[in-house]
Amino acid sequence: MKLLHTSDWHLGITYSGGISFEEDQRYTLDSLLEIIKNENVEAVLIAGDVFDKSIVSQEALRLYDEYITRICMDLKLPVFLIAGNHDGPERLSGCRRLLEKSGLYICGILEKDPCVINIGDTDIWLLPWISTDKVRSLYPGEAEEIRSMEDAYRTVLDEYRKRFVKGHKNILLAHAFVSGAETCSSDRAAEVGRASMVGSSVFECFDYVALGHIHAPQDITDKISYSGSPMAYSFGKEEKQEKGVVIYDSDTGLKRRIALKQLRKRITLRDSSEVLLKADYPSEIREAYVRLEVTDSFLGLELMAAFRERYPNLLEAAGKNFEKEDSKISMTIDELEKTEDDPMTVFRRFCEDIMAESPDEHLMELFSDAVKEYEKGVSEE
Repeated sequence: MKLLHTSDWHLGITYSGGISFEEDQRYTLDSLLEIIKNENVEAVLIAGDVFDKSIVSQEALRLYDEYITRICMDLKLPVFLIAGNHDGPERLSGCRRLLEKSGLYICGILEKDPCVINIGDTDIWLLPWISTDKVRSLYPGEAEEIRSMEDAYRTVLDEYRKRFVKGHKNILLAHAFVSGAETCSSDRAAEVGRASMVGSSVFECFDYVALGHIHAPQDITDKISYSGSPMAYSFGKEEKQEKGVVIYDSDTGLKRRIALKQLRKRITLRDSSEVLLKADYPSEIREAYVRLEVTDSFLGLELMAAFRERYPNLLEAAGKNFEKEDSKISMTIDELEKTEDDPMTVFRRFCEDIMAESPDEHLMELFSDAVKEYEKGVSEE
């Protein structure tokens, strides 16, 4: 059986609460559908974090509805989906019994009875995001021994292993932070929650473990893999990652990765302000999601505005910090837009950019008084 493994779609994600990535996600999901068709895939595995937030936006719901429908109804393929830590498990798994009739199998909340679907000689086990408290409540007899997330996973998966059918292949979907996995900046939940790491040994005896949670595509062992997120959500390491999906053949045990098409890449450009303002780069670089690192000047509002004219999808810029010549001070586009309605921030940035020093408290108070006097004068006119 040929399976496509994907995860961490993060539908509805925005940059700093403003810029939408819907167009990019739609483009990438179209690429995913192409792979399904070209590879004659027989089922799709989505290993959690299909949404970016538990309270789902209308934009995210539309994308989810459209592409899951195209897979299940148009291509007539089953989809196996688990809830990740970003998903709202109750909402995600609503009407799941009804949805199974359309080929959509969802496991949002861990239950005592395993969620397992049999297709021929292959059993697909669905293990959503779990917590130690949840596992203790379901397995009170082992509660005292469950002291860590690894204990919790082992308790649950030992129960699954007891139910293996002789001669069947066993595929597991899980959303977990496995020790040894390489993280990147967008793995914010994993970086904060390192106590939730588990060893790869908890997954022993499964023929393939399709993991979600970590955004970098990687193999933990020959049988345990992260598909990675379908597109990059941060600068740095993710810029160099080839995003894609894993194709796993349960008959042969072979797996391979296929790259997903990207509408825009993430790129960091580091040079002098003069070079960066010339923007003498190919259009695919100028129109990418860009972070600029200015090596020779401070980062002021005027310079940021000029950069934005040349790089339409500029997300971040960093310039020299006037306090420390060898350090950087960053500014996002979101911050730039907010300053337009905040005169205090504009004044502070002006002082830093033009006067090369940050205004002290007394100067800020004087400016604040001047703004109030001006606003009072305007209101009296």
